[in-house]
Amino acid sequence: MNEITYTMEISVEHMRKIFGAQDAYIQKLEQDLEVIIVDRDGAVKITGAEKNVKKAVSILSQLTEISRRGNEIEEQSVNYAIEMGKEEKEEVLTEIDGDVICHTISGKPIKPKTLGQKQYVDAIRKNMIVFGLGPAGTGKTYLAMAMAITAFKNDEVSRIILTRPAIEAGEKLGFLPGDLQSKVDPYLRPLYDALYQIMGAENFAKNMEKGLIEVAPLAYMRGRTLDNAYIILDEAQNTTPAQMKMFLTRIGFGSKVIITGDASQKDLAPGTVSGLDVATKVLSKIEDISFCHLTSKDVVRHPLVQKIVKAYEAYETREKKSRGQNGKKR
Repeated sequence: MNEITYTMEISVEHMRKIFGAQDAYIQKLEQDLEVIIVDRDGAVKITGAEKNVKKAVSILSQLTEISRRGNEIEEQSVNYAIEMGKEEKEEVLTEIDGDVICHTISGKPIKPKTLGQKQYVDAIRKNMIVFGLGPAGTGKTYLAMAMAITAFKNDEVSRIILTRPAIEAGEKLGFLPGDLQSKVDPYLRPLYDALYQIMGAENFAKNMEKGLIEVAPLAYMRGRTLDNAYIILDEAQNTTPAQMKMFLTRIGFGSKVIITGDASQKDLAPGTVSGLDVATKVLSKIEDISFCHLTSKDVVRHPLVQKIVKAYEAYETREKKSRGQNGKKR
């Protein structure tokens, strides 16, 4: 095997970000790509098999460019860069990083962090109805909220409507105290959290009072026609087929709809068919409706979440195979 050494000039400022605390990111690169990376006199030297060194150089170049744009380098960024490097797609990192949707109230840019997220955001821009499907932590709801708030601020729509089915996640909440809004708030809290972070609590409260932003349970959508609105249905895996049909037929002129869900986390009663599963089969060939399937590669929470998602995916695959084999034996 032909071993080579390549020297890269990277400034100390960017090198500090790319190496990570106690060189954790560089050690990850070394381990995954089977190269040796050292800092010598303000330059980075990469040694290893020629093919691996070229991948490492390409990944480091992409990370350096992202750092130059003023971004912090996070563990998720490094892990995804390595994943893309193995698929020889590392050049997409800077393309993804350049797509800024909006900024949070604190000024932090919101942008897709993976290729799957970039395709999801592009689909939202191009289509009237988009289904964002995938596991927890892939940014389905958060990116949808960012797109909705951006459209609202740009006067592309006159209001934002956020809804989700009011179903407990495996537990019974009983009779909650307070008025009707207080009773449904626990189900809608994730939507509020995203709104506060992107829009700010004060702006959100003002627009809520004016009726320009509405956060309500799915049952409240019945009998309405929703014109010139950005509508997000979250946790769609917990809808029944009748609820999903009711929701989709509320859409009026000038509206855009995003439906998010994770088919592996249904909280419906045993034996109940999910409206999301039915919609996926019924609507898959209709023009201007897009289905975006995010995977464990698109998880942008703590790296441990990605490992958990992958472990459950592997377990569920084994269980399906086992049930299939038992069925054949019978």
